[in-house]
Amino acid sequence: MIPLARRVLAEFLGTALLVAVVVGSGIMAHSLSPNDVGLQLLENAIATVFGLGVLIVVLGPVSGAHFNPVVSAAEWWQARRTGTGLSARELAAYIPAQIGGAIAGAVLANAMFDQPAISWASTERTASHLWLGEGVATAGLVLVIFGLVRAGRTAMAPVAVAGYIGAAYWFTSSTSFANPAVTVGRAFSDSFAGIAPASVPGFVVAQLAGGVIGLLLVTGLFGRPAVGARQEAVVPHPASRP
Repeated sequence: MIPLARRVLAEFLGTALLVAVVVGSGIMAHSLSPNDVGLQLLENAIATVFGLGVLIVVLGPVSGAHFNPVVSAAEWWQARRTGTGLSARELAAYIPAQIGGAIAGAVLANAMFDQPAISWASTERTASHLWLGEGVATAGLVLVIFGLVRAGRTAMAPVAVAGYIGAAYWFTSSTSFANPAVTVGRAFSDSFAGIAPASVPGFVVAQLAGGVIGLLLVTGLFGRPAVGARQEAVVPHPASRP
């Protein structure tokens, strides 16, 4: 059994590196293609897909590679019925690590590109259609992750989860943040991937709502999980409960 401290470290590190990939590739994309927003988005999306896939493969066996408070909360909610997965104590440890890691990742990306360590984002993302996009993106992410869990196909998670996020960059109006921790982190960098601090609460509320809808869809498609059924996401990982 992997100690909780090591799993929390994996969540902190994984979320930090994920945000560093998202923000850093956004800064690089703006530098390489300053007059082509579509190309910037493509460059940002490709880096995120590969970075996320690798992080899931490497850190998944330690902590499950959640890197996302919505995913952790969804696993905890499922665990209330099945008795397997994150406990409330573990959830309370995962979420601060994810948020702290996201902020650290943005600061790291800023430093790598010789930007101020903290440069508050100025990109306003406050509109109902963007919140709808975030709700759709997060619901789809939860459906993909827990659909794989319920189907016993978690070995496909690195490809499926990263592929979904890459696609959602393009088919959602919000470019698919789908993650409250990453949303907070991206507020710390005034770059292509940034979001103004005032826009963060609306995105987080939409993401939480999307997470609930995603779990409802999982239940509608696969039924309620049986007591004792393993529900660890994104990939199976040692938890404190059998």
